[in-house]
Formats: sequence, C-alpha cells, structure tokens
Amino acid sequence: MYMLKQNDIRPPLKVYSLDELLELKIPKRQYLLSPWLQSQGLCMIYSSRGYGKTWIALEIAYIVASGGNFLSWEAEYPAGVLYIDGEMALIELQERASQIDIRENKELKAPLKFLTRDAQEGNFPNLSTIEGQEQIESLINDEIKLVILDNNSTLFRSGKEDESDSWLPIQNWLLSLRSLGKSVLLIHHAGKSGKQRGTSRREDVLDTVITMKRPTGYKAQDGACIEFYFEKNRVLYGDDVKPFEARLESNTNDDGIETFKWICNSLEDSTFDTVCGLSNEGLENWEISQELEIHKSTVSRYVNRGKEEGIIKPLNS
Repeated sequence: MYMLKQNDIRPPLKVYSLDELLELKIPKRQYLLSPWLQSQGLCMIYSSRGYGKTWIALEIAYIVASGGNFLSWEAEYPAGVLYIDGEMALIELQERASQIDIRENKELKAPLKFLTRDAQEGNFPNLSTIEGQEQIESLINDEIKLVILDNNSTLFRSGKEDESDSWLPIQNWLLSLRSLGKSVLLIHHAGKSGKQRGTSRREDVLDTVITMKRPTGYKAQDGACIEFYFEKNRVLYGDDVKPFEARLESNTNDDGIETFKWICNSLEDSTFDTVCGLSNEGLENWEISQELEIHKSTVSRYVNRGKEEGIIKPLNS
C-alpha cells in the first residue's frame, strides 16, 4: 500500500453533485481569436516544412496582442502573448517581427513577449521536463493569456515522437496551463504522410487542429499562398470550419512604397477562379481535371458557371 510521506500532503479531490455543478457561476470563455482560439483553449497548427507556419504564428501573436483582424479571424479583445521559439536565429525573428509591425502598424494593447534560444547564455529549457516547464511558468504572469510554442520538435526534446506515453507529461502540463486560465497554441511539423508528425495522442485534448497545405499545382513564383483546413474542431461548425485560401498580395502606393495584404477566399471560390483561368488559357476540361486533381464533374460545373457569368471567354473572341 502506498504510504503518504509526512510532507506529501495533498489537497482533497473536489467532487460536485449535479445540483452543485449546475449552480456554479463559471465565466464564459472569450475568444482570443474568433472563431477558433478561445480562452483556455488548446490548439495546434501544423504543416510541412517551408509552408510558413512561423509566419502565421507570429501574425497570430501580433494580432492577439493588438486586436483586429488577421485572415478571416478576429481578435476582439487584446490579450497578452508569450511567444516561445526554439529554432529561429534571433536576427531572423527580429526581421520577421519588424515586417509584420511595419505592415500592420498597430499599437499593441497587451504585452507581446518573446523567448528565443539565441538570446540565452545557458541551456534553453526542455519543455518535456518538469524543470523546463517550471522555467516557462515563471514567465507567465496574469497578463499573459496565450502561450505559443514554436515548435514541438525543438521545445519538447525528451522521449520519442511516435510513442504516446512520451507525450503524457507534456499533455498534463498543457492541461495545467489551461486550468490556470491560459491558452496554448502548438506549432508542429507534418510527417511524410501529410498528417501531424508523431503520436496522434497529441490531438486528444486539443480543441482545434488546423493544417496548412499548398494549393494543387502551386509553384514557387506564386508566392505566399496557403490553404487552411480544420481537422479537429470541438466547438466549431458550419461556415466557421470551411477550408479557405489565403494569399499575400503586394501593392505599390503612390510614394513607391510596397505594401502587403492578406487576401482570403473560400477554397471553392479559389478553385473556381483557377478553373476559369485554365479554361481561358485553352485547356480542355479533362486537362484541367488532371492539372488540379479534381473530379471532371467539378470542372464541368465550374466551366459552365464561368461561361454563364461571362468569366470564360469563347476561344474565338
């Protein structure tokens, strides 16, 4: 039988009756970034390398701390953010943050703090360990509402990625942060299969999982163009979970200064525009179907619609 040590005094477990549970006055969860990142939310964004995960995570950190809109999401109430980066060079982090700040040109209404490996004189915390987790907790004050962890493989450095038991201590820590009223956004890599790398147990306690992909037929010259898919959504439904495409477009103003803006379209609208463009280039329906890897009936439907709306021009015009 397990015997409690003299100094191992644990508080009694709290149990509610049904009536007590129903009578609890629990504050409603607010959205740090509507419609998917709630207060006390545990979320993940993942993709293959080079798709812009860190750019997106930095944009989210900035907009949560300043308030406003990013992509099709809104931060109505500014909240403090602690951004923990385990990979980027400090100069690269500075350059990216500067570009976002210049483009958005907002006044931060809540703290936005960065912890980065390059700035440390000693060892960087290993968040798989209790010691590393306690180091991070010492940085999370009442003002910090969102912790962004970029990325799993560089911050959680003990255990094996594909072993579910190795994730349990981390999962317990994430749940403890949630109980303290904090939200956590995990940034993670996709594996060769295209799914998040390692054990699927990571997703068990998460409210939302978003994956980023490239459009079919994407070319490097297309620039920043990303498709967003909601793979797990505990409280979302309907239009909120429809996939969409985000494209970073540049414009030059009258003073010759180049500015950038994210443009969002539903994935259906984006595919329709692409089909119309390829049809106007003279491609047959079957060729478009192969190029975009979509069903021929979908191509036919979009082509007919394009002709009806006058977007697709007759070949002899």
